[in-house]
Amino acid sequence: MAESVWIYVLLFFVAAVAGWIDSIAGGGGLITIPVLLGVGLPPQFALGTNKFQASFGSFTAAFYHVRRGVVPLAAARPGILFTLAGAALGTWAVQQIQPGVLDVLIPILLLGAAVYMLFSAAPGDVDRKGAVKPLLFYALTGTVLGFYDGFFGPGVGSFWAIAFVVGLGFRLTKATGFTKVMNFTSNIVSFLLFLLGGHVVFTGGIVMAGGQIVGARIGSALVLRRGAKFIRPVFIAVVLGTTLKLLYDRVF
Repeated sequence: MAESVWIYVLLFFVAAVAGWIDSIAGGGGLITIPVLLGVGLPPQFALGTNKFQASFGSFTAAFYHVRRGVVPLAAARPGILFTLAGAALGTWAVQQIQPGVLDVLIPILLLGAAVYMLFSAAPGDVDRKGAVKPLLFYALTGTVLGFYDGFFGPGVGSFWAIAFVVGLGFRLTKATGFTKVMNFTSNIVSFLLFLLGGHVVFTGGIVMAGGQIVGARIGSALVLRRGAKFIRPVFIAVVLGTTLKLLYDRVF
């Protein structure tokens, strides 16, 4: 990473925007990973540093929702355990892949995540009866999305929110709160394993962590204050803008 004050200023504001987006609609990694790659980090270092800085934003958002009573930790415990296991396996897997493979794989996964978020959004306004039992839901969703977040990550917050709405019948604000708890679980596990693998750059990561805290705090307050009607347009706008950017980058 180039030693320039302007790069650190850029990283701070990018992380703040990503933390704000993550706390509302998910998908902040769609912004931070391309930026980390753009300032010269190899793919595995970009993923590891991204997990480090994202852990601060997801913790800030999760703590806010738990403190406000949106997320009882006892109810979230099975999801935390299955997500932890999935994230550990995914992070181990991604560190076994050669960086050259990730150079090709990352743009494809980014575009796939953006398209999925756009066409699969299923927000709800009130709680309803879930389609599956909580333990089965967490065993399947926690393991799969934990693995995905450990292996790659961008868009996982949106995937979690959709899953909570469809699978457990949560209203969108409640789904967002539970999503942040799962995000923090997979982020912190993934970061620790990337750290053990020597794939974390702390200089830029610490600057981005500060931005994440600021953005996540502001976004979490907006979620609870304005509810699903506020989340929906942000969700769609983020996905649409990201998709167009990725298409432009890949074509031109």
